[in-house]
Amino acid sequence: MLLSHGGEPSRTDVPVARWTVEQVQALAPDEASRKAGNKLGSSGPWSEVGHGGGAVWGLCKGSGSKPYRTVVDTSGPAYKCSCPSRKFPCKHALGLLLLRASDSTADGAAAPPGEAPDWAREWLDGRRRRAAERSATDGAPAAGPADPEAARRRAERRASRITSGAQELEQRLTDLLRGGLAAADQAGYGLWEETAARMVDAQAPGLAARVRELGAIPASGPGWPVRLLEECALLHLLDTAWLGIDRVPDPLAATVRTRVGLTAAADGAPVRDHWLVLAQYDTPDGKIVTRRIWLHGRESGRTALLLSFGAAGRSPGLALPVGVTIDAELTPYPGSGQPRAELGRQFDPPATRGTPPAGGPTAAALAAYGHALRGDPWLDSWPVTVRDVIPTPSEGGWQLADADGTSALPLAPSALSRPGLWKLVALSGGGAVTVFGECGHCGFDPLTAWTTGADDDSDGQPVPLI
Repeated sequence: MLLSHGGEPSRTDVPVARWTVEQVQALAPDEASRKAGNKLGSSGPWSEVGHGGGAVWGLCKGSGSKPYRTVVDTSGPAYKCSCPSRKFPCKHALGLLLLRASDSTADGAAAPPGEAPDWAREWLDGRRRRAAERSATDGAPAAGPADPEAARRRAERRASRITSGAQELEQRLTDLLRGGLAAADQAGYGLWEETAARMVDAQAPGLAARVRELGAIPASGPGWPVRLLEECALLHLLDTAWLGIDRVPDPLAATVRTRVGLTAAADGAPVRDHWLVLAQYDTPDGKIVTRRIWLHGRESGRTALLLSFGAAGRSPGLALPVGVTIDAELTPYPGSGQPRAELGRQFDPPATRGTPPAGGPTAAALAAYGHALRGDPWLDSWPVTVRDVIPTPSEGGWQLADADGTSALPLAPSALSRPGLWKLVALSGGGAVTVFGECGHCGFDPLTAWTTGADDDSDGQPVPLI
């Protein structure tokens, strides 16, 4: 999957991707790793550093007698280090990439070009050989279940359990509305948690997650009855769609299945394009960490979402620095207006140059979210790019206002408490910027920004805001 052109292992003359410091720091699995990596971003602790063949390697002095052997395959990226850390990338891999990113000369004084040492070459060759073997089987038909009839019966049993859970949830929503929304505040969170547990028993994790969100609304501040009624209506709509799924159009039916918690494989036609990494961020969810990576296709104009998962305390495996462009195939998932896709074969090492989407005014962002809701009424937000906007304070928060003063988008409450807001304000300096983010019913959540005019070849470094 991580190959050079034509599916062959990368040659030794393939240029290494030269990332910026911001792009490297975006790879860190957490803030502690980012700080530790920054301390190793100078040549002091390093020896035998070099780059070539789409890789960077070096020896880092540690607390033991032997230095840590660190190598990064920048075509992934992927990392290998002899240190005992369970974080990926570890602080040594981050420090090595920062050393390379801050190298002042064209050839790199701190990380000169050369041949990889045997210990690094062995790992790189093994990794790329396995990638070539996977690529060779890409066109082979997928193996079906050992017993299709047994698989069909299991699917029917699960669908029956979900139906029973949806019917029970409908009855509980009816009881809630009959007794009045004020009762929800008096009942406490225990009632919602018990209902969510019933949905888990019904093998409908999507319904369970929405029930837990309902339980948090009565404690969310003034106006909570209105918000609770709105969310109950959306949950009722999802229940009704599942109970009548045979009468729902196929694309929407696929969305309903996903929303109740049924998984589906990516099965659309692969789309090859030059994909710009717009944003990457992690969200913890209990014992799982979900990583979201937004991409934009230069030729297709599509915006796609990659998801990867990791256990708590361990970064998900997939990492793509913001601002990098990859020549790759993406396979879309089924569903009405579904942006999620699966990363397939890559054809060249990542390039460190890319221009942001053209974007539009704030009114166009709202219209795009409204249009997406037609295909998926349960969408919390939709990816958009707004152009020529100025971050300005507003009553109770901040907003992105069109430079011509025609309209504005309020920033989501979640964005107001992050350091990224001040990065955005500093980048703007009172002038217009281009911002990519997620536009939803809670407002606009900015993820990455560029100075206006960044589509010109003369500038355009992205600034991650999360």
